[in-house]
This record gives sequence, C-alpha cells and structure tokens, in this order.
Amino acid sequence: MSKEAASLPGTLVAANGTYEVVPLRKDDITIVAVQSRVVPVSADNAARMKADNLAHMLDLIDAAATWMGPKDLIHFHEFPITGFSHLWNRQDLQKVAIEIPGKETEAVAERAKRYGSYIVFGSYAVDPDWPGHILSNTIIISPDGEVVGRHWKLRNLKGVFAGFEVITTTIFDVLDQYTEMYGRDAVVPVTRTDIGNLATTATQYEPELIRAFALKGTEIMLRAATSGADPIDVRSGAMHNNMYTTLVNNSISRDPGPFFEDVRAGGTAIYGPKGEVLDEANSVNETGVIARIPIAKFRQGRTIPRIHPCLYGDLYSQYQEAYPPNLMSSDLPDNGFDAAKFLKDKSRWS
Repeated sequence: MSKEAASLPGTLVAANGTYEVVPLRKDDITIVAVQSRVVPVSADNAARMKADNLAHMLDLIDAAATWMGPKDLIHFHEFPITGFSHLWNRQDLQKVAIEIPGKETEAVAERAKRYGSYIVFGSYAVDPDWPGHILSNTIIISPDGEVVGRHWKLRNLKGVFAGFEVITTTIFDVLDQYTEMYGRDAVVPVTRTDIGNLATTATQYEPELIRAFALKGTEIMLRAATSGADPIDVRSGAMHNNMYTTLVNNSISRDPGPFFEDVRAGGTAIYGPKGEVLDEANSVNETGVIARIPIAKFRQGRTIPRIHPCLYGDLYSQYQEAYPPNLMSSDLPDNGFDAAKFLKDKSRWS
C-alpha cells in the first residue's frame, strides 16, 4: 500500500492495487505445519489435562524447530491445548479455555524466543472484556515472545448440524460491538510481520472470506481445522488469491472423547500461490509438513487480486445472510443443544 493510501483514515483496500508491508528480515523463510493429536480436556480435570496437552505441544515445537533445520514459522491446528468436545456447556468451557496472555502462551513464547520462530496455534479462550463469552482464537506469537496476533474466528456454521450449534462467539455474532471496540480494520485482521503478511482462519467453505484477506494484503494464509477440511477449498483459495497457504488438521488421536480416533484425520498440507502442493502429510499420524517460501521474490510486483465489483457488487449489497449478525450480543446459550433451540426461529431463509 502506498504511504498516501495507508495514511487515509478508514482505508481498507488501496486503490492502486498495492498493500502495506513491513521490511522482511530475510529473503526466504521456512514454515512447518504440525499435524498433531487433538485430546479434549475434561472440565473436571482441566488444569492437569491442559498441562499435559501443552507439554506435548512443546515437545512437538522442539521437534518441528530442529527437524531438517531452523523454522521461521510453526503452525498448529485449532485446539492443541484444549481439544474439542460438543458435550461441553458454557461453564465447562470457562474451565477449559485459556487466557491470552496466560501461562500457556507464556510457555509457547519461551519456545518462540528459543528458536527464533513465529508460532501460531488456535485455542478456546476467555477475555475479561467479554464476560461470559467463549472465544475461538488463533494466536500468533513472535520470535520476541510477544502475542502479535489474536485473531477471532470470523463466523461459525449455523443451521447445518442436527439439533446442535457451536456456542463460541465469533466476530459475526457480535459484529457491531466488536467493530465499535476494535475498529473496522480488525474485522478481517492481517498481521504484518518481518516474514510476510500473515492471516489466520479456521473458517471453511467461504471463498469470499479468503478473498477479503487477500484484498487486505495477506501473503501467507494460515488455515486450520479440526476433523477435516476440503483440500479443494484450500487449494483454490491459494490459487485464486495468489497466496501461500497452509492447511493444518489433526492427526489420529488417542482418547479423543466422543469421537472415533481416526475421524477425518490427516490432510495437512502447504500450497503455493498457484495452488500447487509444496508438501503434504503422507499419513494420518503426527507429522510435520515443510515448505520453503521465497517471500522477497514473491512480494516483488505482487498486487491484490483483480476483481470487478462493478459487475456484481450490487448483488452482495442486496444479499441477506440466512442468520443475521449480532445474535450473541445479548443471548448466550448454555450449550450446543440450547443454541440450536435459540436459533430455530432466527433464520431469514424459508
């Protein structure tokens, strides 16, 4: 983004096709996507089980950072510390969730400093600014040990699970309040670092969201899943938006709670800006997927995607989401089954 465009209040996308960056610390970087287990924490034994999951995650950071040379970025899936369970209620999740910053992020930050790596992972989280809410955040920790990105999940699927809805609060669920507190730019956040412009998401099957990140200058799209994502969705997002993209899913997991141990495990991969496979997991076991990115060369002459909203922008402006935003601004269902009842009559679609 030009200095002039960057200085204009409210500018989200530059008119000249460029985007804002910070200087790179090196021309080429190496990233590793860590396909690891997902073990749900018991609310009755949350402290010990989170500590166990964290210890395993730290071991995997050690392995990832030293296996086949140093890494500039280490990327984990959505829930390496807390795991996931659809049986938790809101009180359970308050016990399961972590604080940011907190002892878990401090432990990961020590590894980030030790290895000079950015470390990215997801977690359920609580925030004193959002009492009662449970957040699904992706955390970016810098080589200095600082939390430089705390990205909320943008939206959850609604109306697709039989009698169940996810109760974490996304940006969409409290859009007006979120925007008032953090600004419009934070709705689609891009973290500009010395290894490239990073964006994260655990949202699948919505190419418009990935395009929005690209329009804001994302160079490396860090995508995560739990129990599967479609490689076609992720690869096409890389190709259509000229972005390097990681997909991190969980491995086969022992004692995963109310799931089969191998449910939709594997598929972790790194894709190039033409959608090409740079590396991918060759099994459903715990493993690392590695790629070297010529970030300086890639950045030269790169622009944001070429789109033509004059042809279809009015369609988007008239489109109505099936469920309106802000539904969790005042109502916080206790569990996924109560959430389904709450949403039963909220759809604007017949």
